[in-house]
Amino acid sequence: MSDSKLDRRQFIGTCVVTAAGISSLNCAGEAPPPQSPYDAKGLPTRVLGNTGVAIPVIVFGGGSRFCSVTDQDESLAILNHALDSGFYHWDTAHDYAYEGVVSEERLGLILKDRRDEIFLSTKAIERTREGVLRHVEESLQRLQTDHVDLLQLHSIATMEDVDAIGTAGGAMEALHELKEQGVTRFIGFTGHSSGEALAEAARRFDFDSMLFALNHYSQDQDRQGLAIPVAASKNMGVLVMKVIRPRETDESMDPAELVRYALSLEHVTAAVIGIDGLDVLNQNLEFARNFTPMGAQEMEAVAARLRPVYDSGRLAWMQPGYTDGIPA
Repeated sequence: MSDSKLDRRQFIGTCVVTAAGISSLNCAGEAPPPQSPYDAKGLPTRVLGNTGVAIPVIVFGGGSRFCSVTDQDESLAILNHALDSGFYHWDTAHDYAYEGVVSEERLGLILKDRRDEIFLSTKAIERTREGVLRHVEESLQRLQTDHVDLLQLHSIATMEDVDAIGTAGGAMEALHELKEQGVTRFIGFTGHSSGEALAEAARRFDFDSMLFALNHYSQDQDRQGLAIPVAASKNMGVLVMKVIRPRETDESMDPAELVRYALSLEHVTAAVIGIDGLDVLNQNLEFARNFTPMGAQEMEAVAARLRPVYDSGRLAWMQPGYTDGIPA
């Protein structure tokens, strides 16, 4: 056994959660109870599957949009304002880096002082046990914490990915070890492409959540229709991303309407949305504060507008095998 492997195991083994777990949180749409360290500031929340943790209906996305904020002071102002306003679920990843900005490092500058206020998600894209342990060690150092709340396997794209993570020495071994050690409270996975692979990952393994790029029903890429029912049958939390990206093809689409549509889909817990400015942050806070579910007719109307957008084939993240390292 190499010294590096031993050191890594020793490092991970010392990362034990000191804060008590959260339990008995309220039903969807209600704020966390007073004893929770999380404060939604009146924003609507939903319980993330079987975790028992209530999260705001919009999650702060720390991907490419956030990393595009090159001024560090501005990015820290965004993070503090987000937390002060109720966006306490932050989502990042080991591989989120853009033009010299590393998302986890930026978040770590706030986390070192306000860790207990934040429900923290990160991701590891490695498929082996050793690779995941290495990524998590690096992530914890950048984030300046000894634990995360949700650790996700990043970008499950194919059935081969599903097979690989479950083999001896595969990524699932690391996730279970890290959960047992308290380095993460919950485990999940993400994906941008194959609905079949996402559904099989949810079916085969005991994940707590799934995060995927939302799409309307399109041939061979029906993530929404294939993956959500399997996740729901196992009471997993369902998180969606890319909900506003159709505006890249059709600028007339209202972002508020797209957010409402995503949050009105059955079994969806919350939407992860990238933030690249205080104006965008305040806009998303308003989206969350004013959220009301769409009725069936409204849903059908938005779905009809989305159909030609998705069928156009012009959205890169809709293509088979898409594995963008820094999704917004």
